[in-house]
Amino acid sequence: MRACSALGHRGPDHQGTFFDAAKRVGLGATRLAVLDPSTAGHQPMHRDGGRYHLVYNGEVYNFHDVRRELIAAGDLLVTESDTEVVAAACARWGVQALPRFNGMFALAFYDEQARAGFVARDRFGIKPLFYAVGGEQLVFGSELGALEALAPIGRDIDLEALASHLQYGFIAHPRTIYRGVKRLAPGHYLEFGAERPGEPKRYYDPVQAAPSAPIGYGEARSAVRAALADAVARRRVSDVPIGAFLSGGLDSSIVVAHLAESVGRRITTFSVGYEGAASYDESAYARLVAHRFDTEHHELRLTEREVIDAIPSILDHLSEPVGDSSIVPTTLISRLARQHVTVALSGDGGDELFGGYWRYIGHDSLAAYEGLPRLLRRAMIEPLAARLAVSKSSRLGNRARQFRKMLRGRSLDTLARHVAWTRILAPEANDLFNDHTLAAALDEATVSRARNETQTIPGDDAMRRVFAFDVLHQLPADMLQKVDLASMSQSLEIRVPFLDHNIVELALGLPSAFKLRRGLRKRILVDAYRGILPDEVLDRPKQGFEVPIGEFLRAPLRSLFLDVVTREAVSSFGMLDPDVVARLYDEHRERRADHADVLFALLSLCWWKRRLRA
Repeated sequence: MRACSALGHRGPDHQGTFFDAAKRVGLGATRLAVLDPSTAGHQPMHRDGGRYHLVYNGEVYNFHDVRRELIAAGDLLVTESDTEVVAAACARWGVQALPRFNGMFALAFYDEQARAGFVARDRFGIKPLFYAVGGEQLVFGSELGALEALAPIGRDIDLEALASHLQYGFIAHPRTIYRGVKRLAPGHYLEFGAERPGEPKRYYDPVQAAPSAPIGYGEARSAVRAALADAVARRRVSDVPIGAFLSGGLDSSIVVAHLAESVGRRITTFSVGYEGAASYDESAYARLVAHRFDTEHHELRLTEREVIDAIPSILDHLSEPVGDSSIVPTTLISRLARQHVTVALSGDGGDELFGGYWRYIGHDSLAAYEGLPRLLRRAMIEPLAARLAVSKSSRLGNRARQFRKMLRGRSLDTLARHVAWTRILAPEANDLFNDHTLAAALDEATVSRARNETQTIPGDDAMRRVFAFDVLHQLPADMLQKVDLASMSQSLEIRVPFLDHNIVELALGLPSAFKLRRGLRKRILVDAYRGILPDEVLDRPKQGFEVPIGEFLRAPLRSLFLDVVTREAVSSFGMLDPDVVARLYDEHRERRADHADVLFALLSLCWWKRRLRA
């Protein structure tokens, strides 16, 4: 029950447990009731007179299709819950049920008669699943806090995971901040039985599933729009109120357009803006889209004080440090949305699939820059850029920041350059680690992982490998982890239509020229939705969903940062140089560099360590 209580925010509508003391098996679940909110959908779900047991977090959107298949095979199903369908499918097909599910989930299935079962995670890691193995014992949960309540998992810090948190801003599977706890990889399952659990096995690989036969641009454009319409329509199934996040960017606007079309009634949308921080405020674009589709639009206008006051409680909630400061606005907009709906759709995944980040067009930009006369580049442009103050809060400062970052990878191949550009720790700050070889070793290991995971992609289109690696690696570790933590802290379910496996497979099979062309990002999405979305949204530059954390760290957050990220706290990790931390902060405060991301990662890390000791 302590583990269920630790996850109460994820499922406030019901808590249930199952224990078999003789077989030393226990399952617990907290429920956010979305489909068939009646008691018939409570968990653990039991089947066949108590032989089979399931605990399950998430939604399977094609459960009606699977239900019909089960009934045709002779199964008796008596509820309107997707949980019963998942339990019956696992009872009939075992792990072979997993590829049948179109949805997001983390689940555990147990066959009491066979004294065996498995845990599994959805194709793309939308829902988290942590586990620890000690001897013949397996413990698992949706958050680290649940594992800590279940068993003494050990609190030895995984130093490589810590380094990854500071170098990239996230910890990728299978690692967690704890050496003895693993993160199950997306598209994998882990079987357990009377003996020690086995190793994770893969049931789905989007690289292998992506089509290899080429299609034309016009056909691809139509296919993308049709697939997105279908994915949104699938994700509107709900027995509780449903809405959508609307940032004003292209991806969320596409989701809203299809949701409004498929629902047939007025939908509810949510956006966030900032008082006094125009460069971070997309709310005007969100209002354009809301007006176009006549939504019931709710806009959260945040002041500097409101954001800063929210940071301590958000950091307090985390059972593992998070390096992405956008967890702050994501939590706050989730809080607003939960006052009106229980489920919200979002546009997450669109950037990784269709080329929305600057680092995707950066490869062509670098090639064009290297084509300029060497004397002009080395004697004029680069010295000038080195002298400019850098900051995300100004157009010129942000361009200077991106330009300096672009030059980091000038001598590398595409995949290695991409890894260099995903770093939040600048190469000149590698001495943050006492072992000065560690940063380079992490980059080398990440590049090797990228090559291994994308080597089966045919042809010489290197950017296809970049997109695939981001979907496999950074998307679940950073974006999806952050969104799950932020939304579920407010008991809000987020659904991500762009990560329908049909869309992912289609997108990964497309030539990169369909997505990136002459500096244009998301080319195929822009063309597919011309005339449907406002031109102002289609033709606007990319803007991240962020808070001005860099500016806050220079002034209003300074006292909090210095109080938490002390020399003693930094030194306690045994691998970080507190003098370098002080240097990075001074460089950032004086605008000689923009270290906002790594400074927030340090704040999150030291805050987490302080709570651990409490």
